[in-house]
Amino acid sequence: MLKPRPEPVQVVKQRRDAALAALVESIPYIQFLGVRFDRRGDELTAIMPFCDQLIGNPGLPALHGGAIAAFLEVSAVIELSWAGLWKEIESPTITPDQIKSGGLVSIPKTIDFSVDYLRTGLPRDAYARARVNRSGRRYASVFVEAWQDNKSRIIAQATGHFLMPEPH
Repeated sequence: MLKPRPEPVQVVKQRRDAALAALVESIPYIQFLGVRFDRRGDELTAIMPFCDQLIGNPGLPALHGGAIAAFLEVSAVIELSWAGLWKEIESPTITPDQIKSGGLVSIPKTIDFSVDYLRTGLPRDAYARARVNRSGRRYASVFVEAWQDNKSRIIAQATGHFLMPEPH
């Protein structure tokens, strides 16, 4: 029996990029914060570019704690949704138009979200990566950490628990 030919790399990349764009567009607050995501295979890095509106204490200046918490939470939600979509977007039967139409995108709901502020957020770009600790049919737990210039100098970390959406 002959094995089917793999899809061209560009087709796979296009489908993955469309899925990520659909996820990001489904949460308007992500656009408000200016957060974007860098995708390398199945790994996502969230990037929150610095802007003056994110300053909470102009005397230091320091990023607002609420902006940092929101950045961590949207990073966790997108990572969790991305992990859940991965099998579907890897299927050659899914087209970018199906992904963009929103039929595949379901966002988990936050049950609780606990943030630890470890360092002052400086007026610079911030980065975050989330890791799904557990994901079941109804519940998921995600850990996320944010840094600025040096990944080993974490500015904040968080743990979130989420209610998973009903399957399609």
